[in-house]
Amino acid sequence: MRYRISAKLGRDNYKTEITNDRNQLIADEPEDLGGKDLGFAPFELILSSLAACKAITMRMYADRKEWPLEEVHLEMDLEVQVSSGQQTTYINANIELIGDLDDEQRARIIKIADKCPTHKLLQNPIVINSTLIQK
Repeated sequence: MRYRISAKLGRDNYKTEITNDRNQLIADEPEDLGGKDLGFAPFELILSSLAACKAITMRMYADRKEWPLEEVHLEMDLEVQVSSGQQTTYINANIELIGDLDDEQRARIIKIADKCPTHKLLQNPIVINSTLIQK
């Protein structure tokens, strides 16, 4: 599977327009970093992707099992810690499951959340290639 987006940044400090040719969103930096806080900061977009994937994966699983999952609420946070020249990123997902689920069903759904594709992607090595396009 391949995904593709386009991002465009003009002269407006850090405001970045992102599109997949069907939908559009704005990324920006908070005011204390020189932006105008017109959209999600880049790390917030990473957390948003992970939260959406976990929620969708849990919903799909519960629906397949015909379990009474009414809602999923996620609160995500990301913290970067630097020590001895090494950087470690901690992402915490606090998940609330709403519905008439027993403890076993809840435990299984939470386990399934960690199997979402975005979670797997972020836990494996990632190679990023940047290429300058000459026009």
